[in-house]
Amino acid sequence: MTSRREILKKLFKVSAAAGSGGLLWGTVAEGTVAAPITLRPPGALENKSFIQACVKCGKCVEACPYDTLKLATPTENMGVGTPYYTPREVPCYLCTNYPCTEACPSGALHVDNLVSDDKPDINNAKMGLAVIHKETCIAYWGIQCDACYRACPLIDEAIVLKKEKNPVTGKHANLQPVINSDICTGCGLCEKVCVVEEPAVRVLPLDISTGKVGDHYIKSWEQEDEKRIEAIEKMPDSDKKDINSALDYLNDDESLFD
Repeated sequence: MTSRREILKKLFKVSAAAGSGGLLWGTVAEGTVAAPITLRPPGALENKSFIQACVKCGKCVEACPYDTLKLATPTENMGVGTPYYTPREVPCYLCTNYPCTEACPSGALHVDNLVSDDKPDINNAKMGLAVIHKETCIAYWGIQCDACYRACPLIDEAIVLKKEKNPVTGKHANLQPVINSDICTGCGLCEKVCVVEEPAVRVLPLDISTGKVGDHYIKSWEQEDEKRIEAIEKMPDSDKKDINSALDYLNDDESLFD
């Protein structure tokens, strides 16, 4: 059970950081979205909307039982008084009752962002995406290590181990961790436990760790995606000109034989 002294210490940290955020907010507001690599608590809105909605009250920090969350200071360029976490220090332990999200009074953290099949679930959190740097992951070297795999709360779902023939010995298997981006919550437990000096797996915000294909690519093997071609045909000529030219280019194979 948390002692009265620990509670008072936590409240003092929250009120001090929130107070400094309130005093300085007016002078640093324009610089609050400059830091792109910022990880927010479960259920957070998109970063720009989050900063606008967050009232810097610190209630989410106070509610976190693991001291995962911190409030940004003016020097951190993350939005003064807004909550964030650093996985290598303290990851998100995916509380099933998501206390930080429930504590938010402004909607910057909202349980609706955790809903799937009409039911909220912390495993639906999308705080970020873990990315593996294969060159410094010793499992990819052939050294046995499954620390990130074992630490993952969604083991065999968010992280799986892929068996590959060891090219050095020619007869052993390398067990290489692979991230499933559809399942990964961005909790950062994998980054926390990575055994190398600088973690070979890092959690990055989704807009940095994921790509964007573009509307001019169509998955012809998926019926639902093909319907987008019909939608393009209904667009005004001025809007579909660039898309059609891209489609023509992609479907033109004559240039291959010139």
